Amino acid sequence: MGLIGNTKEEQFYNFFLDKIPNLYGLFGLAGNIRAESNFISTNLQNSYEKKLCMTDDTYTTSVDNGDYTNFIKDKAGYGIAQWTYWSRKQSLYEYARKLSRSIGDYEMQLNHLYNELKQYGLIDKLNGAKSIREASDIILTKYEAPADQSEKVQILRAKYGQELYDELVNKEDTTMSNSSLVCYTGLSPNHSGARTHSIDRITPHCVVGQLSCETICACFPAGRDASCNYGIGTDGRISLCVEEKNRSWCSSSSANDQRAVTIECASDKVEPYTMNNAVYKSLVKLCTDICKRNGKNKLIWFGDKDKSLNYNPASNEMVITVHRWFANKSCPGDWLYSRLGDLANRVTSALGGSGSSNNTPSDGTMYRVQVGAFSVKSNAYNMLASVKSKGFDAFITQVDGMYKVQVGAFSVKANADAQLKKVKNAGFDAFITTKAGKQVSASQPAKKSNAEIAKEIYNGTCSDSRWSTWGTGSTRTERLQAAGYDASAVQKEVNKLF
Repeated sequence: MGLIGNTKEEQFYNFFLDKIPNLYGLFGLAGNIRAESNFISTNLQNSYEKKLCMTDDTYTTSVDNGDYTNFIKDKAGYGIAQWTYWSRKQSLYEYARKLSRSIGDYEMQLNHLYNELKQYGLIDKLNGAKSIREASDIILTKYEAPADQSEKVQILRAKYGQELYDELVNKEDTTMSNSSLVCYTGLSPNHSGARTHSIDRITPHCVVGQLSCETICACFPAGRDASCNYGIGTDGRISLCVEEKNRSWCSSSSANDQRAVTIECASDKVEPYTMNNAVYKSLVKLCTDICKRNGKNKLIWFGDKDKSLNYNPASNEMVITVHRWFANKSCPGDWLYSRLGDLANRVTSALGGSGSSNNTPSDGTMYRVQVGAFSVKSNAYNMLASVKSKGFDAFITQVDGMYKVQVGAFSVKANADAQLKKVKNAGFDAFITTKAGKQVSASQPAKKSNAEIAKEIYNGTCSDSRWSTWGTGSTRTERLQAAGYDASAVQKEVNKLF
């Protein structure tokens, strides 16, 4: 996937954001790259331009076409990291040839830089750095290792890192802008113009289809009366459908859309509307970017409609809301809904914000409020309908051969405890579990008639995926009852066929 951003610095930042989510580490590295090459991937060490009688461009071209054959052993620093030692230049050269790229290709060099940092064991060190200066010194002494590593040089490189941080992240101007992660723009005319509320919510949606980011934009032509701010295609690329400064028509709530950035994400067409890893990773990056540009360092998921909609966010906070709270829809689907706590934790961590009881990162355990477990799927659907009728966002998951009706998935147990109390107050016998399983469609499949099941028995087939046939005798009776059928009524239909 191509680089994202309008400048070399933006492209560098977006490339490393998910690899070094600790911004101290990322900008400690960036400050060193600015010092070495100013992010110019064709940069030839200045002292060697005169020595070799070559410019950056002629050196690069000569290496690419084979006219210059001493690239590996000439001791000239080259590229964004100023690779100099022969073995490291050889590794860069061989990597470029392997990818059939120019030796001066920026994306190739970024990947090679990342591979070297992993090889040197520095990624974890950068992600553990407590300041830009600490991270900058790690790169200076453990990776670049120039002859001059004096205090003056250390201060200067950390200063470059801080300047880049201020330029790309900590901007004083936090007026509404569009994300630099966008790689395609297809603006829809369907919007209400400038927002009447500042941005303090993010509302992710499932687009119900494994669509490209271009196709998502094409879903909102004039007259459709629907739109979104951003689309994330099935390959993780991001499109802009409605500029962030404008209110989209996405959530069935004008009040929510006035203050929320809305994001349509490629998903499966059926429940639980699963999204692939590329889409989810891009959603994390996009939400992180939205928060940064709007001056937020904390993304919150309460998992509760009333609390979320009545909450007045602090100036540094962004709240996640969902479409299903405003319309009779399952959007964003149970797959993403159950991961919104994880989304909030990942984004807040990337932003360097502090957690609270609302979304403090946990050890990965998710706490679910369970209101029932059934061996018969139809009974689980009946319970699901009952729970939803009380206003809870419930779903069915299959665990250990049982169909379990659960409400919410929380990374913080205190939030699960609060939900449990509400569920019990609504009249349900419930408890908290950490067991997860395969999610089941929230829509109950149409039940076949007794006559249709009788024909299956007659033909020796079975439409229930649990069995290849309905069986005979007591086995048939047990299977029919497990599938929600009256065994005696079905048998009467079977007898008519003989």
